[in-house]
Amino acid sequence: MLGIGLWGLDRGGMWRDEAVTFQVAQRSVPQIWHLLHTVDAVHGLYYLLMHAVLAPHPGEVALRLPSVCGAAATAGLVAALGVRLGRPRVGLWAGLLYAVTPMTGHFAQEGRSYALVAAGAAGTTLLLVRAARSTRPGPWCAYGATAAATCLLHEMALLLLLAHATTLALARVPGRVWRAWLLAAAAVVLALLPLVLVSHGQAAQVAWLARTGPASVRRLLGLFTGPARLVIVPYLVLVALAFRPERTPRGEFSLPAVALPLAAVPPGVLLAVSHWRPLYDERYVLYALAGAPLLAAAGADHLATRLPRLLPHAVPTGVLAVALVLAVQLPLLREDRRPDRRPDDLAAVSAVAHRELRPGDPVLFLPSLARRAALAYPKGFRGIHDIALDVPAPASGTLYGREADPAELRRRLERLDRVWLVAAPFATRRAWRPGEAAERLKLAVIHEQFVPLERIVRRGVTLRLYARRTTYSPGPGSGLPRPVPPSAGRAGPGALGSPPGPPR
Repeated sequence: MLGIGLWGLDRGGMWRDEAVTFQVAQRSVPQIWHLLHTVDAVHGLYYLLMHAVLAPHPGEVALRLPSVCGAAATAGLVAALGVRLGRPRVGLWAGLLYAVTPMTGHFAQEGRSYALVAAGAAGTTLLLVRAARSTRPGPWCAYGATAAATCLLHEMALLLLLAHATTLALARVPGRVWRAWLLAAAAVVLALLPLVLVSHGQAAQVAWLARTGPASVRRLLGLFTGPARLVIVPYLVLVALAFRPERTPRGEFSLPAVALPLAAVPPGVLLAVSHWRPLYDERYVLYALAGAPLLAAAGADHLATRLPRLLPHAVPTGVLAVALVLAVQLPLLREDRRPDRRPDDLAAVSAVAHRELRPGDPVLFLPSLARRAALAYPKGFRGIHDIALDVPAPASGTLYGREADPAELRRRLERLDRVWLVAAPFATRRAWRPGEAAERLKLAVIHEQFVPLERIVRRGVTLRLYARRTTYSPGPGSGLPRPVPPSAGRAGPGALGSPPGPPR
């Protein structure tokens, strides 16, 4: 897992979520605390951790190394669960299978908290198995502390407690175990309650999430097993074989009783809730992936015991099978290491800005979050005049800075003869209707008073140069570029780059 995580770790570009981690983690602790009162409280503990990680030498490799380590730790913990609940070969196969799953490799290289949450969830599950067999309070304290830290890294990990409750019910544990678990779970909920209350007030951050349906379930299944058909079918057969008809003694944990709730309960609950109120995203349930390779490895172990001729060679045969899975999915892992496999590439945007913009050029970001490229890679935007910015992001306690009010912004724009617009892709679409007054004003002034001259598109952003209509005169021999025709904007009437329309 460490090898897969380090392979191609420096992609040469961050995408938007990683850029947020990068720029927030480099703020001072008081500035991070200020930010969490208005936005991103759910990632507060992670930002503080990354503040310490990036302090010695900030960079893309340092940004992603904690996730690599988290993924490697999770693979080891999955193996430890397989050994404890099955036998050594079950742990070996499960750990290796977890490591070669493309979903694991993807989040091992993300500068976000999800791989660390997965490590915490696997560790908490292992501590549950140990604590349930102990009569001392120490193991339960360790369980509660680890669960609380995991949930503080991301509050969606709280669904792990439902999975563990299901495991205790399937194992038919005695009352003393239930009482100890309930005390630990209550402590976790109490520790998480302030974060839940604060993040509830910031729920607008996840307004982009969509309702779930059968397609969401099918996609998640492919992510848990690996999307290749050559992998999915054998994987599901092995998972089915894990549920052999054997009665486990009361109070004892079988591997399916631990792995199935871990794999199914958190995603199932979140998918069901999100059918009415969207809260689901695949990365929020990455930690549940640990249950799938455990079930497949248990099924492979059961198959090996049913085939006496295979039994002496079971371990190398299983390792070879995992190697074949890796070979089948290697192209997916290789493609995932390209910068263009992420939603955007802010390094490429900064490179274009460095080539096209000159010191002192006025720049307007539409909407304000389009400023993320300048915050992540400031070199490309060095010396530019950010027209709308009033208070920089760190000082304002926001992700992208506080902009001038509409009246002041209009006065600033009216003094310009030309302006560069840096726009997010959705801001160039006809259907976009910004809710903020300042964003509506930007659109209105650009439509009414400026004409587009140049258009440069890069993944995740569009750069356009505008000139004021009353001063722009590209007559013959002037050397000035002709206005960009409406068709060059790839948008319908009313979108940026098209003829002026009514303010929106």
